[in-house]
Amino acid sequence: MANHALALLESALRERKLDRTLTTALPPLARTDPAALLPTGIPALDGWLCPSTTAQGVARTVEGRGGFPRGQLSEIAGPPTSGRTTVLLQTIAAVTRRGELAAFVDTFDCLDVASVVGAGVDLERMLWIRGEGGPPSGGFGGPGPHERAVDRALKALNLVLQAGGFAIAAIDLADVPPVALKRIPVTTWLRVQRTIEGSDTACVLIVPGPLARSAGGLTLTLTGRATWGGTADRSRRLTGIGVDVRVISPRRHVDGALNIEATADDQWVVAVNA
Repeated sequence: MANHALALLESALRERKLDRTLTTALPPLARTDPAALLPTGIPALDGWLCPSTTAQGVARTVEGRGGFPRGQLSEIAGPPTSGRTTVLLQTIAAVTRRGELAAFVDTFDCLDVASVVGAGVDLERMLWIRGEGGPPSGGFGGPGPHERAVDRALKALNLVLQAGGFAIAAIDLADVPPVALKRIPVTTWLRVQRTIEGSDTACVLIVPGPLARSAGGLTLTLTGRATWGGTADRSRRLTGIGVDVRVISPRRHVDGALNIEATADDQWVVAVNA
């Protein structure tokens, strides 16, 4: 009788998609299940991130159904002006358009609110956790205000992940010097992965280079390039932005590279497999 009641309860929770909040032995969602992925909102990129994409880059399922795996730790890595923040804001905007919640841990309080609004983010569905102190200018010679800011940001991320309920929880570590990033214990990322495993939350790091290397997540390494129109110096104008994306998946769910282009009016227009 007890087993029958338990089966009915689990069935009812599963129908309402609440079963994955339980600490049970339920298997993780398969990567081929669209519900297991968090789209970036950039159709060209989502088509490539679909696990059933062929080697030639032709998606065998509905275009745009790929994305970051939920319940996993992923990274967007690249130097300044590579498009890393743009890709993140597009992802957050897509999350809020679907009525889900997003959290962003802004380690050094560098987020440009105009860019957030321009990306189409619903601000009422985004939790913005602001750090303080600004990005470090002289590096990390030892424990100091900036290093403490990183520590506070990581603790804030952990609290957000433990609270649950967010489709994406991102942390901006892009302005942290590499020497300081190397000081972050690897156990930090293991704890993050253990916290979100089996949940509907995708945790995304914004970093200057690959850092966490989660076994089940994705690493997007970006290189940005601008295109200009006009001939003379005074008539030159920005006509578009190109982003070269290298996708690294340790479990080989998705691998490869592609080029995506954005016009000056923020329309992502083309994807060419590299």
